Amino acid sequence: MTDDLFRQGFDRRRFLAGSAAAVAMSGIARPRPAQAESRDAGEKVVLALMGIRTRGLQLAALLRELPNIEIAYVCDPDERQIERGIEAISEHEGNRRPTGVRDYREALDDPAIDGLLCAAPNHWHAAATITACQAGKNVYVEKPCSHTAEEGELMISAAKDSGKAVQVGMQRRSGALYQQVVRRIREGVIGDILFAKSYYYRRRPSIGRATPESPPAWLDYDIWQGPATAQPYRPNILHYNWHNFWHWGNGEIGNNGVHMLDICRWAMDIDFPEQVNVTGSKLRFDDDQQTPDTMVANYQCGEKMITWEGISWSSSLKPEGQVGIEFRGTDGTLVVNDAGYQAFGPDRKLIEEHQADRGDTAHLSNFLDCIRGDATPQCGISDGHRSALFCHLANIAHRTGTPIEIDSKTGHLQDADAARDLWGCEYRSEWMPTVS
Repeated sequence: MTDDLFRQGFDRRRFLAGSAAAVAMSGIARPRPAQAESRDAGEKVVLALMGIRTRGLQLAALLRELPNIEIAYVCDPDERQIERGIEAISEHEGNRRPTGVRDYREALDDPAIDGLLCAAPNHWHAAATITACQAGKNVYVEKPCSHTAEEGELMISAAKDSGKAVQVGMQRRSGALYQQVVRRIREGVIGDILFAKSYYYRRRPSIGRATPESPPAWLDYDIWQGPATAQPYRPNILHYNWHNFWHWGNGEIGNNGVHMLDICRWAMDIDFPEQVNVTGSKLRFDDDQQTPDTMVANYQCGEKMITWEGISWSSSLKPEGQVGIEFRGTDGTLVVNDAGYQAFGPDRKLIEEHQADRGDTAHLSNFLDCIRGDATPQCGISDGHRSALFCHLANIAHRTGTPIEIDSKTGHLQDADAARDLWGCEYRSEWMPTVS
C-alpha cells in the first residue's frame, strides 16, 4: 500500500474553508465520472466486499442475479464473518473461492479489483470510500454515506478528484416504483406538493447494559474501530447495536430514515432545508442506547415542509406500513411504501395506484454499468450526501436541544459555532486518508 494513500495530519479547518466549493458540484444532474472508459458489457467486473454480515451477504446474494461479476475478496475484522462470506460466495461461484482478509486495504492493493462494496458500519463509510477512490477503485457505499456532515463533503471531493463512480446504497432510486412516484408527482398528479410526512416504525428489543471487557479472539477490534477514536469493547456494540451509539452510528434516522427522506427530497426537488426542529427522546428502555428511540424531525424548506417520524419500539399495524411517505398536494394525497403507491384526489377518491420493484438488484446493476463506463450513478455521492445531511442536521438539532438554521444554498449551519463539534469528528489518522 503506497504511503500517499494514508497521509496523516487531516486538517479539518483547512477543509471547511473549501467545503462549499465541494458541495457546489452536487445536483440532480449526474455527470459521468471524468475518467470512466467504456468497456465491453460482457467484460467481467471484479469486486471486493467489505462488511460481511447481514447487508454484506444480501449484496452478495443480489449480485448472483447479475452476469459477469466476481467477488474476489471478502473483508471483515470478524474471522467468523469472513468464513461465512467465503462459503456463501463460493457456493454460488463453484470452485472459485474469494480471498478473505481482515484489512480491506489488502484488497485495494490488487490491480484486478474494479470496485469496493462497503457494507461496514457507518464510521467506516468515509474512510473506505476515500481510500478506495484514491486507490483508483469505484465504490458502492451503503447508506448513510457518511457518519458526519463533514465526511460527506470529503467524499464528494475525493470522488471528483479521482473521477471514479461512487454509488450510495439507497436502492429505491433505481426502483421502478419510486421512479414512477417521482415522475407522477412532478407531472402534477396531486398538484403542487407542499408537505411530506415520512416514517419508520420497528419493534426492536433492548440492547441491555454491558461493561467493558476484552474483545473476543475472533474479532480484530482495532480494525473494527478503524478511523474512530479508540473506545473500550463492550459486547452489546457488535454487530448491529453500534447504530445506537453516537461514536459509530447515527440512530434510526440514519439507519432507516435516510431512505424515505431521500425520496422526499428527490420528489420535491429540494437540496437543503432552511431550518430543522426536532423532538426526540428515549422512552422505552433503560439501557445503554444513546440515540433516541422516538423522534420527530421537521424540515422547513422554503414554502415546503418535510417531516420524519421514527419509533424503534413499536411496529406499524400493517406490515407494509413499516416504512413509507405521505405526500400532500394542493389537489390530493399520494401514499407510498415498498408495496406500491396510491394517489387520491381532494374528494379522497382513488385516482391511480401502482406496484413495482423497489430496485435492489437494479441499483447494483447500475453500479456495474458505471464501472463499465456505460452509465452514471442513480444515487451518486452528491445526492447521497444531501440526503444523509438531512439526518445529520436532525441529530445535531436533537443533541443541541435547539432548532438550527441552515444556509439553503450550501447546507451549512448559519451559526457554525453552535454545533461545530457535531459537524465533524476526530479520527485515528492511520485509518483516515487526507483529502486535498
